[in-house]
Amino acid sequence: MYYPIVSQCIHTLKLVEVWLDKAEELAAAKKFDVNVLMGSRLAPDMRDFVYQVQSACDYVKAAAAWLSGQTPPKHPDTEQTIGDVRDRIRKTVAFAEGVTEAQYAGASERKVKLSWSGGKIMDAEHYLLQVTIPNVYFHLTTAYAILRHNGVDIGKMAFLRPLTWKDA
Repeated sequence: MYYPIVSQCIHTLKLVEVWLDKAEELAAAKKFDVNVLMGSRLAPDMRDFVYQVQSACDYVKAAAAWLSGQTPPKHPDTEQTIGDVRDRIRKTVAFAEGVTEAQYAGASERKVKLSWSGGKIMDAEHYLLQVTIPNVYFHLTTAYAILRHNGVDIGKMAFLRPLTWKDA
């Protein structure tokens, strides 16, 4: 269960690079600095695009690490440009994809203690289902919505692709 779910989260995180390609296309066509989109948000009291991607990356790398018995690598939250965001995604993906399926053996027995948990722990399954999955998809959906709101030509399939089809 752990390896396939983390792999799916990695897959979706990798799609952000496609969205960033589309953001660059829009910026070139409309003649504006694409980095303006990095600070964009949907509402004045919400966090910006960069934060959404940073958070999604953090949840992906944390899941890969905690569920495989490792400590997540630290990445400082210093990204400001589209290039910085791409680098953050690539570092996260490289780490998470470097965790083999075999390393998730015993994940169901692991306990996760989060810095904000007030000294409490969570079983790995609850961590995966209650923290990782909702947060990865919340932050990626928000990042997608910010770009879409700003005119980036991405649709639902840019979030779902590629699909694996078989002949009936």
